[in-house]
Amino acid sequence: MTELHSTVLRDARRIVVKVGSSLVTNEGRGLDEQAIGEWCRQLSALVRDGRELIMVSSGAIAEGMKRLGWTTRPKELHELQAAAAVGQMGLAQMYETKLRENGLGSAQVLLTHADLADRERYLNARSTLLTLLAHGVLPVINENDTVVNDEIKFGDNDTLGALVANLVEADALIILTDQKGLFTADPRRDPAATFVHEAKAGDPALEDMAGGAGSSIGRGGMLTKILAAKRAAGSGASTVIAWGREPDALLRLTQGESIGTLLIAPTQKQQARKQWMADHLQLRGAITVDDGAVAKLRHEGKSLLPIGMTAVTGDFSRGDVIAILDGLGQEVARGLANYASAEARLLCRKPSSDVESLLGYVAEAEMVHRDNLVLTKLS
Repeated sequence: MTELHSTVLRDARRIVVKVGSSLVTNEGRGLDEQAIGEWCRQLSALVRDGRELIMVSSGAIAEGMKRLGWTTRPKELHELQAAAAVGQMGLAQMYETKLRENGLGSAQVLLTHADLADRERYLNARSTLLTLLAHGVLPVINENDTVVNDEIKFGDNDTLGALVANLVEADALIILTDQKGLFTADPRRDPAATFVHEAKAGDPALEDMAGGAGSSIGRGGMLTKILAAKRAAGSGASTVIAWGREPDALLRLTQGESIGTLLIAPTQKQQARKQWMADHLQLRGAITVDDGAVAKLRHEGKSLLPIGMTAVTGDFSRGDVIAILDGLGQEVARGLANYASAEARLLCRKPSSDVESLLGYVAEAEMVHRDNLVLTKLS
């Protein structure tokens, strides 16, 4: 085991955990109360340890099939959606019960691809999840199978897990599956196959190793997990693929033990996000700020507050990357706008306490939060 393998999860503070249908429903036989209880016990212990956890759980359709007495997964979309609607009730209830038994509150969050493709809905979902985490509540996320169609489905919850990791800028993604991890080939067919303990996320060779489909219950296979790790690495999150029935897997991983396959993100979390903003070529607008705001941004690492804003140019929406200019028109920084340009014009020179009276609502106290801001290098 490398030193990196032992520290990636040990140092992770915000973690997304994804569990597949075959684990959650014990190969389709109905919700596995004992297994879900075990994961909830570990999740609760990690939250008490000061970490932030999000659970992405499959299983709604499989549970719905059982409740409806169906033995094979239907192919008709409306039947899949009906099964999801029935099963989602039991899935949410099970997590709520097991987390509550361990002293932890939970929240159900259903997402569709459209939620994350639309910038404003993306930011709203992000704000909701971060608010839940700040209040010590564990979000349990599933795809909203009751309303999506084939054109907008994530396709599998491995992809959803990676998208959520990117959404909340998680430090790590843990994919719990019914396999020990990644092998160089299918060990059931190739006796020479060897276990991959550690690799670089996004390495094309991993996709060749992963080939093959998943179980009859879920839709994912090892390939979707490799691709999910590649996607999560885009925001700097490393991924572990591990056996979901490994005793205390989550606790042992976060203590630095080498379990499963670690796929390491090539760039660090903050570095990846800041680089994305720095590389943005098309800025939708700009905000001019006073000297006091420039000093707070450059020398104190503060967020940009409305009171320091003197002018707004361009037409931008909430979530767009905008430039922050000094009084001479020089770019000081760039970042993600918390308010659209029309709203920003109303907020210039106003204290944050006036936001609600001016706009009728409060999205954030800041125009640009320091976590969503990157300073421009002085020329």
